[in-house]
Amino acid sequence: MAGYFYERLSAMDNSFLLQETPTTPMHVAAIEVFEAGPLRTPEGGVDIDRIRAAYAGALHRIPRYRQKLLWIPIEDRPVWVDDPDFNLDYHVRHVSLPRPGGEDDLRRVASRVLANHIDRRRPLWEIWVVEGLEHDRFAIIAKTHHCMLDGSAGVEAAQVLLSPSPETRIPEPEPWTPRPPPTRQQLAFDEAWRYASLPLRALRGLRAFREEVEDVGTELATRARALGDFFRSSTSLSSETPINGRLGPHRRFDWLGMSLADLKAVRRELGCTINDVVLATVTGACRRYLLERGVSLDDIVFRASTPVNLRAADDHSASGNRVSTWFVDLPVAESDRIAQLDAIHAETQRLKDSRQAMGMDMLMAAAELAPSGILALGVGMAPGPVNLIVTNVPGPQFPLYMLGAPLLAMIPQVPLLENIGLGIALMSYDGRIFWGFTADYDLMPDLDFFVDAIEESFAGLAAAAGVELSGTAEAPPQPRELLPLAGAGGG
Repeated sequence: MAGYFYERLSAMDNSFLLQETPTTPMHVAAIEVFEAGPLRTPEGGVDIDRIRAAYAGALHRIPRYRQKLLWIPIEDRPVWVDDPDFNLDYHVRHVSLPRPGGEDDLRRVASRVLANHIDRRRPLWEIWVVEGLEHDRFAIIAKTHHCMLDGSAGVEAAQVLLSPSPETRIPEPEPWTPRPPPTRQQLAFDEAWRYASLPLRALRGLRAFREEVEDVGTELATRARALGDFFRSSTSLSSETPINGRLGPHRRFDWLGMSLADLKAVRRELGCTINDVVLATVTGACRRYLLERGVSLDDIVFRASTPVNLRAADDHSASGNRVSTWFVDLPVAESDRIAQLDAIHAETQRLKDSRQAMGMDMLMAAAELAPSGILALGVGMAPGPVNLIVTNVPGPQFPLYMLGAPLLAMIPQVPLLENIGLGIALMSYDGRIFWGFTADYDLMPDLDFFVDAIEESFAGLAAAAGVELSGTAEAPPQPRELLPLAGAGGG
């Protein structure tokens, strides 16, 4: 038995490392807003020592949080090894807003934190505890490199670190001893053996494939069509717009909260999915934004990349990536809201029927057998045929707590890719759905206008569907209310 430990990154996990550049940090993140509650100190701050102790007591449930990257010689493929110098104080940081800190202050801090890369020499995550938020609240900005987890795994990780009970007891940390990492020579030898055994492993995989499917010929034909559809979508270019261009190093971040029940009511009335409602809302907002910027919508091809979860229903792991991508053309030239949604619903149904998401999954499976350089070449040649990113992750529909402090909001963040100046992430939590908007600082100086356009677009779609939004009978929407964190601004 080997006297050392390491785990290879999957091809998909590695691809998120390869996509990172000086102007495109590849971490996912969330802003969690809490009532201070029992974590309030006598001076009015937040008890950072108790929060650090809580993280220490949960780390054994997320082993990846105490692992760092090591690279295989020549092959240059990354692997995970235990970090013998792991220091929790480095990863859990404590800052304060100027009191009383408003949500514009929190947006500015979040924008700066999210623009910075995570140090690859250490475990690839950071927690920023932000105290001083008005109305007796504090926030946690949680950053994790995308190579560690996707959106669904991030939700699982959040539930490991939080609790469905207002219990304030801090669990005792379990003993941990880092396992010895391999030497460069051991990594090189193991990699040589892996390549030598590829034919045998490929034969075993083919045998397993034949046992899993009822009709091999039909399944191969379906997969070939999915791969072809994926290639056609990923190589056809979209139109250039003001939100596309060369990215700078700075970001704007903003958010908006809505009632999940309102989205479900629109979905039921129009006979579609929640994701269709989200994409139709984005379509209406993009149409308004592009027209405001003076863009002609004649013959425009405006495309969204929408990640698709490929995890099995019983897969609750809090690490790794199991996602594919749909490329959805948004009908921004169409002015009728119901017609917009009908077009999107037809497109997403076609994508489901064609099983296009399987195309990327097949490519990643093939990349597992190829040298890392081939994967790097493929990532570098990717044309980026989309205008924006839209991802929607279901979250827990019950209250969560941090040592008794109630969690009020979970606002997600998605990283930007080269030439794509806007990313939209949604996460539902306890009856609400929170929109997080990440934008390049210079490409979208008017992100606040776009956030308002999202709110207006959903209200218009609901009205067209004959759905009365909760609270609208008493008063018009207040887009600058403190709770539920309806936002604008950024910086």
